Amino acid sequence: MGTDSHKAKAPRQVRVGVLTVSTSRGLAEDESGHWIARTAAAEGHPVVFHQVVGDDATAIAHTLTELLGLQRPDAVIVNGGTGLARADVTIEALRPLFDKELTAFAVLFAQLSFEEIDSAAILSRAAAGIIADTAVFCLPGSLKACRLACRELIFPELGHIVGHLRHG
Repeated sequence: MGTDSHKAKAPRQVRVGVLTVSTSRGLAEDESGHWIARTAAAEGHPVVFHQVVGDDATAIAHTLTELLGLQRPDAVIVNGGTGLARADVTIEALRPLFDKELTAFAVLFAQLSFEEIDSAAILSRAAAGIIADTAVFCLPGSLKACRLACRELIFPELGHIVGHLRHG
């Protein structure tokens, strides 16, 4: 079966969670997280949670694992904590939980970023993988990066990815 056939059979609605990693922003100030949640809803995807967690690897992994068990999202978009600072530990917290990694996501995001921000794209540590049959995308916290990843990569393929997870 080709990509077009898979996409034709893909679910139109998937349950989405938004997790923002930040010590400096609370839910009220979470511009990127609110944009992701609004855009997911506008795309027809129910948003089952939107939370903020601090820059602590144990707290990030625990919060995500707990939300996966309680809310049962099909996909989670994590934003923040992917930079180079010592406090940026989202990738270190979540990559070990990946059952499978979507390695092309990081490559494609870096390529798209390069087209927008030139060589500064080398600083990107975006990642994506599958945790407990849930697609998890780890994005930088900037609104521009979230828009780029969601519009160009995540939302166009979300149903397709979830269809594979649901039906093998």
